[in-house]
Amino acid sequence: MQTVTLSFFRFESWLDRIWAFVMMGLARPGMARVPGIGFWKLCGSGVGEGFTPLPNTAVYAILATWPDEETAKEQTANAKMFKRYQARATEHWTVFLQTTSARGHWTGVEPFAPQTNATPGPLAALTRATIKPSVAMQFWRRVPDISDVIGNDPNVAFKIGIGEVPWFHQVTFSIWPDTKSMTAFARADGPHARAIRAVREGNWFSEELYARFAVVGDAGSWGGCSPLTGLERP
Repeated sequence: MQTVTLSFFRFESWLDRIWAFVMMGLARPGMARVPGIGFWKLCGSGVGEGFTPLPNTAVYAILATWPDEETAKEQTANAKMFKRYQARATEHWTVFLQTTSARGHWTGVEPFAPQTNATPGPLAALTRATIKPSVAMQFWRRVPDISDVIGNDPNVAFKIGIGEVPWFHQVTFSIWPDTKSMTAFARADGPHARAIRAVREGNWFSEELYARFAVVGDAGSWGGCSPLTGLERP
């Protein structure tokens, strides 16, 4: 059963931040050689709630797919490339996911394999889009309002904006206690709903992918604890 991981790394010193930035290019050959790894992406992040055009030089992420949960846990803990990131980071956290639904493409492929026997409990939402350069300014004018809304939502357990290329290749990722709370946010009238309508009406994206996941576990800490603390897990 395919397992998806998102690993986050926080770097404090400027030397380590520069190292992490350089590794966005240099880590690619090593990542491709990690045993069992399937689809993978190296990502930077945004400041604040993450849904901003300003880069956060302290936080980087690795998204990857694996053939099963055992391989995912083994390699994210012990593979050489992941160990190099862990050694430099002041804090790191990995969340383990199983896809419940996915539609769209990421760099021309469908990376996530939905499971029919999804585990009940907390869930995560991921949106990935390639923004057309001609409408990038319009898109980013919408984002601060969306960031404020999701940041103030009492139900969201974790939220961040990451991306492969600043301003044009963007990923939003959030974790919710249940489907009801996530759906309520998505459907509520406000900046998020208005932005979705603008995207559809203006055809702002040249490629997009939407996926939901069951959260099946985590390792490490973020902000001194697990973001899943307090959520009911199977």
